[in-house]
Amino acid sequence: MAEILALVEARLRDAFGDPDARAAVTFLGTDRIEVLRFVEGDLVRYATLGMSAQPMTDPTAVVADPVRGPRAELVLTVRGGLAPTDRVLRPLAVLGASPQVEGLVVAPGASLDVGEPLWEGAAFTSVLVGEPGGLVADLELAEPMDPVLFFPLLPMTANEAAWKRVHGAAALQERWLARGTDLRDPLRTAVALD
Repeated sequence: MAEILALVEARLRDAFGDPDARAAVTFLGTDRIEVLRFVEGDLVRYATLGMSAQPMTDPTAVVADPVRGPRAELVLTVRGGLAPTDRVLRPLAVLGASPQVEGLVVAPGASLDVGEPLWEGAAFTSVLVGEPGGLVADLELAEPMDPVLFFPLLPMTANEAAWKRVHGAAALQERWLARGTDLRDPLRTAVALD
């Protein structure tokens, strides 16, 4: 486990440079989840570290495989200095622990909800899981382990999350693109959904 997390942190450093802050949260009965903060110009990136220590397991499986299964970390990018986004550290750690706590298998197109604003004053309580491989390249591990995927998180308002449940993740992403929505703006409002 420690070896995997060292490789994951090295991959994050290769992509974003050295983190300027880190926080750790441990939930009862789970492994420790850290959240690293990276600042690149006006962008602030928050990345989980610890989610990939164990493979995600289908909650209906009779026995959890300790080696095989998807592994992932989460990355959230926002424009810095516009809102108190550092308060997202705990909600991100909660999302990072969700595979262990809830038996959740995180995949592209999924919605993850923390039930409260991601940071003070945020219009977002949930995120859409994006496709991996764009910001951070997949991290191959020794066979038979699956690679670690780095999923970008796209904050959603309650209306966007409800619209996505009806129309699907691809339709919401198309709507964001068609309207020129800046998904990194921590102060943005919901995209027009009419």
